[in-house]
Amino acid sequence: MAHARRKFFDITKLSKTPGLVDQALRYIRKLYKVEQSIKDLTDIGRKLKRQRESKPILKAFRQWLLQQQPRILPKSPLGEAIQYTLNQCEALNRYLEHGMLDIDNNKAERLMRPIAIGRKNWLFAGSDQGGKNAAIIYSLIETCKLNHINPYDYLRDVLTRLPTHLAKNIDELIPMNWASQKN
Repeated sequence: MAHARRKFFDITKLSKTPGLVDQALRYIRKLYKVEQSIKDLTDIGRKLKRQRESKPILKAFRQWLLQQQPRILPKSPLGEAIQYTLNQCEALNRYLEHGMLDIDNNKAERLMRPIAIGRKNWLFAGSDQGGKNAAIIYSLIETCKLNHINPYDYLRDVLTRLPTHLAKNIDELIPMNWASQKN
């Protein structure tokens, strides 16, 4: 939903008067308001509330988009935003069926940002093996962050223990298992 929202939001920067774009953003705001109200529910609770509250909003939004589409120039920014959103309707509705899914993928994209930023640095990894090693380190660091582990503490401890650690017990050193040993 965030990508569809962004398309409409970017148009508001170009337009000084409220209009169709603001109507589209109102639909999207309603959907995020529902998400805000269900953040503490179980997966089943989120699914049920989404079915009851978000599904009708999405249906009305789609109908509104279909009504506006013939009236808007297809190559205009608003026409492209409408077409993009209509093309993504199936994907935009998928979160309604699964309470564990988020309304958007912002969380995953934030987690990928360090990798995207580091991409240029990988050009200077020295070799294919250097690039693979960097990818492993990035993965360990991001896994630590996901599990609320300080990456520095983790790496310092693991790198100290690694030379004397038995290979058959290497699973003990992955971040999730390491954290349970420390607690």
